[in-house]
Amino acid sequence: MGKIRLNSEEIKYITLFETLTGAIVKDCVSVQDMMAFLIKKGDMGLAIGKNGSNIEKVRDAIGKSVVVMEFSDNTENFIKNLFHPTRIKKVRINGGDNDKIVDIEVNKPDRKKVIGHNGVRIKIAKKLAKRHYNINNINVNISR
Repeated sequence: MGKIRLNSEEIKYITLFETLTGAIVKDCVSVQDMMAFLIKKGDMGLAIGKNGSNIEKVRDAIGKSVVVMEFSDNTENFIKNLFHPTRIKKVRINGGDNDKIVDIEVNKPDRKKVIGHNGVRIKIAKKLAKRHYNINNINVNISR
């Protein structure tokens, strides 16, 4: 993993998220009208809060949809966490250090959830996978 450069807007959102939730943020990205926070492993409960109250506070404060994902040191678990709670049936990582491509397998009804409205969810996942594991692309396949 190389160095991650955050702009002033992202730093502002990270500070706000950490202040409102108490969870530690490792990274954040914004795609269209959605903000995604990658949090430290084990901080998911803090980030969500009782009945989702912390997520609601963050959503109200920034005025965008919010999605929270948990970091993992294991590449396969990291990929699965990017799409949680959608169940990923299989993760295959192909290629070398500088040319990694991930194929994920999902059930047909879950494909829309993985891609997201206007492709927002998959764009967020691709950005975070590139920044943390140097993965160039994520392909979504339907399991047979």
